[in-house]
Amino acid sequence: MTIQVFGHKSPDTDSTGSPIVWAWYLNEIKGEAAAPKLLGEPNTEAAFVLKRWNLDKPEIISAVEAGAPVVIVDTNNPAELPADINAADIRAIIDHHKLVGGIETKGPIDITVRPLACTATILIDLMGDDADKMPEAIKGAALSCILSDTLEFRSPTTTDHDKAVAQKLATELGIDIPSYAAELFEAKSDVSAFSDAELLRMDSKEYNIDGTEFRVSVLETTAPKIVLDRKDSLMNSMVDVAKEDGADQVLLFVIDILNEEATLLVPNDLVKTVAEKSFGATVEGDTVVLPGIMSRKKQIIPNLKV
Repeated sequence: MTIQVFGHKSPDTDSTGSPIVWAWYLNEIKGEAAAPKLLGEPNTEAAFVLKRWNLDKPEIISAVEAGAPVVIVDTNNPAELPADINAADIRAIIDHHKLVGGIETKGPIDITVRPLACTATILIDLMGDDADKMPEAIKGAALSCILSDTLEFRSPTTTDHDKAVAQKLATELGIDIPSYAAELFEAKSDVSAFSDAELLRMDSKEYNIDGTEFRVSVLETTAPKIVLDRKDSLMNSMVDVAKEDGADQVLLFVIDILNEEATLLVPNDLVKTVAEKSFGATVEGDTVVLPGIMSRKKQIIPNLKV
């Protein structure tokens, strides 16, 4: 059976590109039939990457068959995977997030979790010298993943190794990193076609903090005003999105990539308390600016308190 390779729901560039990269490796180097999959529509940046490198958009799936062979990349959280994931034949997990628990496997598997900024960096490490055999489109996907996840090395999750891998790929591709990153972020920032609910879910993950269920949404942009001009309707939409998704509250952090800060929307006293307890912020209105906050994984989630 063909191995399905996929990342998390609400796929960003890393969860779109890394399945493509690893499926190439399994097919072309390991001789194992594999196909990349998505668990939702890719965001605008990921869609740009597919078009830029002339890559086919992977099939979108919502479930996996019992016993189907799969490789999970860029997550190990069952809440971000198909509900029936534990019935699948999970062959490997390759990730750069903290261990959450809840995934069960049929037997021992290969698990690689490393403290790097991007899954694609780990994939290239695992390939070893075979990474040099990647065609340009696959290298382009990998480079895009790293630049996206590191916000062009601005994110505090960035390591020297992520940067070195990206620079090597860029050199091989003849890509100027600042110019290409600007294209990525421009695509990421174009959210005009999305509804409020789509924006709140676009790059979001579910977390339980001391018994309170949050959907933590992040919008990374070089044009934060476009999002913040919609703050009233976004805050109104949070009520229905939370209810539909079984959450108590949606937290929306608008990440200003260029100024390296986040703006948190504050629709009620719960979020005001979260902002004050988690980030030591003083909240005086329906938004609060959090200087230096860029990373959900490293700066937001570990600090959340209610």
